[in-house]
Order: sequence, then structure tokens, then C-alpha cells
Amino acid sequence: MNRARTIHGGRARRAPRAIAALPALLAVLSGCGDRQRQPGGGPGDGGPAPQPPPDAAASSPAPTQAASSFAAASAHPAVPTAVPSASSDVVAGASQRYEAGPSVIASDSIDGAALRKRHVERIKADDSPVTVLRGQGPLELGKRICEAVVPRRPAATPVLLKPNICGFDSVKDPAKSKGDDGVTGRITQPEFVRGVVECLKARGHTKITIAEGCGHSHKFWKDIAQRTGYEAMAAEEGAALVAMDDDGVYDVAGDRPGKPLAIRGIQATHVPTLLMPKVLAEHLDHGLFLSLPRLKMHRYAVISAGIKGMQGTVMLSDSAPAYKQKWRMHRELKGYLDTRSAGQEDRALYLSSLRVFSERMVDVLEISAPDAVLGDGAPAMGGDGFQVLQPTAEMVAIGGTNPVRVDRVAAELLGVWNSPALARELGGHRTSPLIDAAAKRFGLDLKATAITGDGADLLKSPRPVHYKAMAPFRLDWEPGQAALPGGPAKGLDPAPPASQEAPEGKQRGGSDGGPAKPEAHASPLPPGEQIVLDGKADDAAWSRAKAVQWDTDYAGKRTGFPTRARFLWSKQGLHALFELSNAGLNTDRSKPVGAERNGLYKEDCIELFLTPAPGSPRRYFEVEIGPFGHFFDIAIDRDARQEDTAWSSGATIATSQDAQARTAVIEALLAAPGIVGALAPNARLPMNLYRMEGKDPRQYLAWSPPRTSKPNFHVPEAFGTLVIDP
Repeated sequence: MNRARTIHGGRARRAPRAIAALPALLAVLSGCGDRQRQPGGGPGDGGPAPQPPPDAAASSPAPTQAASSFAAASAHPAVPTAVPSASSDVVAGASQRYEAGPSVIASDSIDGAALRKRHVERIKADDSPVTVLRGQGPLELGKRICEAVVPRRPAATPVLLKPNICGFDSVKDPAKSKGDDGVTGRITQPEFVRGVVECLKARGHTKITIAEGCGHSHKFWKDIAQRTGYEAMAAEEGAALVAMDDDGVYDVAGDRPGKPLAIRGIQATHVPTLLMPKVLAEHLDHGLFLSLPRLKMHRYAVISAGIKGMQGTVMLSDSAPAYKQKWRMHRELKGYLDTRSAGQEDRALYLSSLRVFSERMVDVLEISAPDAVLGDGAPAMGGDGFQVLQPTAEMVAIGGTNPVRVDRVAAELLGVWNSPALARELGGHRTSPLIDAAAKRFGLDLKATAITGDGADLLKSPRPVHYKAMAPFRLDWEPGQAALPGGPAKGLDPAPPASQEAPEGKQRGGSDGGPAKPEAHASPLPPGEQIVLDGKADDAAWSRAKAVQWDTDYAGKRTGFPTRARFLWSKQGLHALFELSNAGLNTDRSKPVGAERNGLYKEDCIELFLTPAPGSPRRYFEVEIGPFGHFFDIAIDRDARQEDTAWSSGATIATSQDAQARTAVIEALLAAPGIVGALAPNARLPMNLYRMEGKDPRQYLAWSPPRTSKPNFHVPEAFGTLVIDP
């Protein structure tokens, strides 16, 4: 991947200089570890990388007498089997009469067949509604979603909470990463868990354990528990905090909650070597098990919620130590990554590995099904779940007792339920393949899922989607934009008829009753906040800027060449970000980028047409920028039939390219006085966005198509609008 920065001298035109490369694919796939980067991690939350560790390490380290710093608080107390509840949960309606069945634990092994039977029967019969709540923060939402959906049990019942504590790639130095510590936004927030704990304590529960399996060393677990605030929160609430990993060091002074137990009767599954942490087995046997995932997109599994969250419990006996074998759940992925490293893209191999992984995760769900899933969406995260984070506008919690239905609703909130655009990329899967596999396994009609709660109305209109996959594609759509390639989902109408009043943020129909004309918004850059033009597009301000996307050509026909744009404004000028997919990078790089490039439109480039004075719509600026930083700008007055090539946009430009992924990023600051002077709060400036792409056939792409018989971008009557937000 290449990056270039262009600063225009002379007429405010500047010369280029090289910028360091973006992280490579395998770096994005790596996980966090003892050296600030996990030796594992792969595509999974807390899961290891696809490359297996040497199998020569066939034994665990010898136990020591020195216990974990969490040992005293983490030692899981011995508890009697819970007695049946006297009545159903008539208050919350979240549970039926509780009947504790026979124990499934015997002689350090587990009756997996009995667990599967119990869980499969329950999930198949569970058509209870999924609750969606809106709130102001994680503490409040954690408490309320617990009150709404967690089944009632006798106060003596021990409770196990399994949040996502390890679902990130690496710990970062915020001072070197623009305030990003590498962890925040990727994991379940401690305050959300605190809210659940307070809810349970209010019900009389006193034996509450928080547990997660990271697949890493004792030192790493201690560090992460402290960094994330989980150690302090658990101590303040009187809850045990334990690791679901056992390497002979964890909690050896207690009753070893992470001790791997063998599971009988699962030979016919996709996970015949699965082991179960002792603390989880105890709670499945005679306790209450709650999954508390962070609701987010996931670069491999599409979403990470109830089903995917179970990977934190996985241990496999294929090699030792067992808790470091999580990567084997998606071991087929290595073959695909090898082809990517060789410069090839084998989507069939990618899909095959994803489907096998999905079946394995459903096997784990059958064996280790939680009694309820409480999802932390305060906020939920679009992007890829690791390096690219795009928070939702709302803070929500999603919960229910059927984990598959909870995932279905979480997918809809994140814009990937019944998605033709996703199906186009994932071999027909209109949502996460994990959800598809689970629905088929349990015989569930997910379309019939009931949704309740004060946040249910969020799903009554099409949801935004921002997804960056491990495979080289991404989906970005906001209400008001043209539908993504693949055709609109059922009920999706991003461009209402012109005769109807468009809701806020939607496209408005043309005054002549023609096709709706789109709007883009430029958010103000807060005082003191800076945009670093480096082609990375990772400044926090960009994540808050609303994106527009198009793949239509000049005639309005879909092409499969998506372009995404964002805008910000400040006293310095108009900040523009363009992200190009399916980019061929057809540019004559022998030409210098420090000089204006006549004829740039004959090669690949983006074009921005902006009218500074809405009362004079036929006088506008044109700025062309190529994927390597070449540029051309001009002022046009169509009434006077004049073109001023001496006009300068005052552009500072930075770009990056990834030829293998066929993507490019263009960042620019347009500082011409005529542009800066037009950037007044609430101004509505006529604007159009175009892109030239490819050679044969040549693509002439337009955000607001002029719908001419031949390619013609100089049609100001067809311009959309750039709204300058106050």
C-alpha cells in the first residue's frame, strides 16, 4: 500500500513527499499479547491468529504456589445445586418455571450430549421477544436490560457473566495513536457489566463471577484486567473476576475456575476436541450463565454478538496448552490468507472457511448456550471491530433469552439483516453466516422474531451500515443515499417519491418532480482539533462525519464501483475525504504531482464541483484529484462562457493506495478564499461529485447523475447539495 502527500506551492500548489505504508493485511488480523500485541487474535474476539503455534510445546507450565493477583477474589465458591423456583417470573416475563435437571458434571468430565439436548430444546422453543432499549450510557443500559430480560432464579443461584474483554488486536500508546488505546470501543464496557451486577445484587444474588478467556498468559490477563478497569470494578462490586484459561498458573490457590474439563458425547460435532472451563461447567450445571458481548461488526463473522461471543469460552485438546488453541476454530482461514499473501483473492475459499467456522460456533452454542444475552451497544460499533470503528448514533442495549434471535436483531441494528449488498459479497448470505447456520440448526424462523422495548422503533426504518470485511470489500450506506449494489432490501426505499416530504437526512425530490437530489453534510471541526493529512483517514473527526456513497454512472445506472465521501469544515477550509473501491489506479505516474495536470480527467480521478454562491448556480469551481495526488483545478462561469485555469483551490492533498485490495484514499483540504468564504453555518451549496475509473470500459460515475445521453458532468441543474452544519 502506498501513500503520498501533495502540498501545492506557487499558486498555493505543493510538491509531494512519501508517507509510511498502511498496516498490511496480516497486521490487521493479528491479536494482542504480552508484547503489546497478541500472538493470536486472528479474526476472533480474543481469538488467536490463523497461523498455528509450534506443537512442540506439548505440556503446560508446571503449577506454582504463587496465585494470580485476582486469586483470592476469584476463587469460585462451592455452592449447592439450586432448588426449583417457586414460580415463574411474572414481573419481567423473561423466564418460565425453573427446573434444575440432573447434574451434567461427573469426575472432571461433562455430559455434552445432555447439555446439547437441553439447550437445543430450549432454543427451539424460545420465541420470546428481543428487547431493544435506548439510553444515555452503559451503566444505565446494563441495569435496565438485565431487569428486562434476565430470567429470575433463587437468590442462592450463582451467576456467571461472560463479557468480551479480549476482542481487540493490540494495546496502543494513545499519545502515538491519536488518543486510541487500541482497546476502547472493541470490548464490553466495565460500566455496562457493573449495571448488570447491580441489577443482580438487587435481586439478592451474592455469588457473581465475571469471567473471560483470552488465550494468553497470566501476565497479559492481569495487565488487561487493570487497563480496562475490570479489576477495580469487580472489586468495588464484590464480584469474582477470573480467567477461563488454565496454564498451571491461573488461580491455582483456589478451585481453578479455568481448569479444562472433558466433554463426552460430542464426537459427531464439528468440535469433537472441545473442552470446557470448569467455572462455565458449574454454572451450566446449577447456576445462571449470562453472555455480555459488545455489539459490533466483525471483519470475519460479519457481526460479533451472542454466537460469536462464545469463542471466548473455547478450549481445544488438539495441543497444549488447550486454552491457546482457539485459532483451530477457524484453521481453514489460513489457506485463504496464504492466497492473499500470494496476491490472489479466492472468495470461494474465504466463504468455505467462514461456513465451517460458523458450524463450529453453532456447535459451541449448543453445548454452552447462555441463559440470556445482554448486548452492550452504548454505542454499537460499525467498521471491522478492531482497526476501523464507526459508532452508531444511538446508545442501545439488546437482550433476550434466545441468543440466535438476539443476534438477528443486533444484525438489523447494524444494517446487515436481509442485506442484498452483503449477499452479493458473501455467496448469498444476507446476514452473518453464523446466524444463518444457527437458524437452520435450530429450525428458527427469524423473520417472525418479536421486538419490544423503547428502542424498537429504531428498526422501523432502514439502518445505516458500515462494514469493512477481511475479504477486500466494504459496505457503507446511510439513509438518503442510493442503495448499495445488489438491489434494495425488502421495504428499503432510500429515495422517496418527490411528492412525499422526505424525512430529515433523506434525499429531497427535485423541484421539477424528477429524481431526488442527494445531500451531503459537512460537520464543523471542533476548535483545537486537527485533521492530519496523511492518507490514513483515521482521525477521530472523520468517524463523526456523515458519509455519502454512490456507484451510479452519469445516466443513473449502477456499476459496482462504489465511492465514499465525507466532509468537514473549519476556518482553514473544506476538508474532503474520498474512499475508492474497485480502483484500478490507472494513472501515468511518470507525470509530476507538484504541477497542475491538464487532461487528468482522461485517467482515474475524482472530481468535486462546488458552487460558492447558490444564487449563481452556473458559476462553480471544479477540483480534480487522482489516486496518487495529481491535481487540476479550474473556475467556470457558464453564463460568461469563461474558464479560469489560473484559479487555485489551495489544495493540500494526501493519498494512499492498496493495489491488491483495489482501494485508494484521497484526503484534501481546499483552502481557496472563494471556498472558505462560502463555508457559513447552515449554508446549502450546490455540489456534485464524480469519479473517472478504468479504461475499457471507461466508467463515468456521478453522485447526483445528470442523466445525459452522453457523459457530461457540467450540468449544474443536476447538482446535489452540500449542507454546512452549524
